Amino acid sequence: MHAAVERAEERFGGIDVPVNNAGIGYFAALEESEEAAVRRLFYINFHGVSRTIRAVLPGMRRRGKEFIVNLTSIGGLVGFTAVGYYSATKFAVEGLSENLQREVEPLGIRVMLVEPSAFRTAWAGSSQESPVVIDDYDATADAARRAYHASIGCQARDPDRAARAVVAAMHSPRPPLHLLLGNEAYDTAMAKLSALRAEFEAWEATTRAADFPASGGHE
Repeated sequence: MHAAVERAEERFGGIDVPVNNAGIGYFAALEESEEAAVRRLFYINFHGVSRTIRAVLPGMRRRGKEFIVNLTSIGGLVGFTAVGYYSATKFAVEGLSENLQREVEPLGIRVMLVEPSAFRTAWAGSSQESPVVIDDYDATADAARRAYHASIGCQARDPDRAARAVVAAMHSPRPPLHLLLGNEAYDTAMAKLSALRAEFEAWEATTRAADFPASGGHE
């Protein structure tokens, strides 16, 4: 990774916008998932992003005014059946990126998380799948597996439009940290926000009661 970055910087004079887009999928209920496949998923989807960021940051810090784009997924904000470990890798990249933004923004480097729903790419068709099938998950995770396969080639969202949206967002006066792509992504994220707000408010008293009393004493 570091050698590749060095060669790119020598040839082009620097890397101003690394785009962490590489990633793999894996279809299985959590209980059906294979340990080796899960480790590979995290190695590529999370550690690949992390290693790339660490490799490009020294040059980016010297130059400033640059951008890191990390593609996650609407599955990085909301969990879905059959892709639990995939979602876990994307949740991890979300957390890493939010922290990274706080560390590098004062240095002139921006971070953007791109959170698409299902686009018409080869992702679903090239994703690994566990050979383990547990009948109890037929109506949940295994039904979702079948739906992913059925969606190949007919997803509603356009990769070309997505790429143009990312570039436009980067060049906007106030680039977002979170960029949702696709109607499904927007609707799903807003529903999650509403559900979180309702749950947080319902349990506000319990949440606040976990602090020490304001006087500093003990109850």
